[in-house]
Amino acid sequence: MSRRCDVTGAKPSFGNAVSHSHRRTRRRWNPNLQNHRYWLPSERRWVRLTLTAKALKTVDRKGIEKVVEELRARGVTV
Repeated sequence: MSRRCDVTGAKPSFGNAVSHSHRRTRRRWNPNLQNHRYWLPSERRWVRLTLTAKALKTVDRKGIEKVVEELRARGVTV
């Protein structure tokens, strides 16, 4: 499973962990991904999405129907 948000496309970012002695080692920052199931009334079925916390708020604001429509416009299978 890729660590990528279905709605925003957020993925891990990379950088350096810097210790007290200023020694640098590579690290990554993972997005805050949540698995969520939404009921899609128009198709009378459940849709499972992997979303960041920010994308959850986006779905709450726009509505699941609008978000699924935008995903399909981008060519994503839902």
